[in-house]
Amino acid sequence: MMGKSHLVISTGVTLSVMNLLGYEITIPAVAVAAVSALLPDIDEPNSLLVRKAVPESLLRLLQVALIGAAVYLYFAGIAAPPWNIALALLVGSVSFLPGRRLRHLFMLLIALALFAFAEDYDPWNYIAACLLVVSSVVPHRGITHTLYAVAGWGALLYFASLGMNDGGSLWIAGGMSYALHLLADSLTQRGITPLPPLPFKLRLKLMSTGTKKGSKVEHVCMVLTLALAVYVFVLTP
Repeated sequence: MMGKSHLVISTGVTLSVMNLLGYEITIPAVAVAAVSALLPDIDEPNSLLVRKAVPESLLRLLQVALIGAAVYLYFAGIAAPPWNIALALLVGSVSFLPGRRLRHLFMLLIALALFAFAEDYDPWNYIAACLLVVSSVVPHRGITHTLYAVAGWGALLYFASLGMNDGGSLWIAGGMSYALHLLADSLTQRGITPLPPLPFKLRLKLMSTGTKKGSKVEHVCMVLTLALAVYVFVLTP
């Protein structure tokens, strides 16, 4: 499914089910559910979550910085000729990478910054940095689309919310929304491999992303999600 569909369906169903089960719907729980609805696609540089976190303006800024670094390496005298030219060309050429690769590079740079300068947020800085590194190198619908990722993300949220008076709503919102994303992807032709290295694929083949049929299925699911939310939050006393 497309990013907006994941956001609407996973978030809407998660919050509706939580409300039916008696969990308090707080602003942090809504935010966690929304982020978790998109988080499995962090390994896809053109996904909605990554494009919002790393917009085109930041990519242009990165390209300018790389060109500036190339000019600096050429004139700074760090390496003797012709090595200064080679270094400048190497760094400058990176600025011409496709947008997908530049986003991966930006994610890796953020990870390095977290490793180096975010010690006050230990251990979450290292967890976020490792997540960014892994997401930059694994193929789409790889490890992020497994039950291991659901369990890992739920566990992270659980331990992060210890001591908070949220009644467990954060990790439940995050885990459920993440799992619903995977369930939605299992409806597609490509499906998911939920328990690698086991070769079993969960693939119901009800739709194909980007096709007219796929768009119709997504629209139907979003309408049903909206109907559920209206029933739960408006019609139910």
